[in-house]
Amino acid sequence: QVQLVESGGGLVQAGGSLRLSCAASGRTFSTYVMGWFRQAPGKERELVAAISRSGSSTYYLNSMKGRFTISRDNVKNTVYLQMNNLKPEDTAVYYCAASTSIVVTTARLQYRYWGQGTQVTVSS
Repeated sequence: QVQLVESGGGLVQAGGSLRLSCAASGRTFSTYVMGWFRQAPGKERELVAAISRSGSSTYYLNSMKGRFTISRDNVKNTVYLQMNNLKPEDTAVYYCAASTSIVVTTARLQYRYWGQGTQVTVSS
């Protein structure tokens, strides 16, 4: 089992940047595929980015490519989401999640462990 705690959200103007962090408890962090999801009011939760256990493979939602970067530090048990050129439509609660999948997965149901979420608000 792993416990996840996100941080780094906040209010930023359009065009600005934020870096989200997700700290994981336990000694087995490197055995989990990690993902960042987001959920805007009235919308379904969607996968923004995911990263393999080693960090060598990543996935991005098309609209995030070139703006968001996911990375992980298996020594610090932390996964990051660097978000640049933020837009008002990026406003949402952002969640990190852990999956026991062997490879990067986009299936939400394969992410068993979730953090509490951190609010990101982008003003126009």
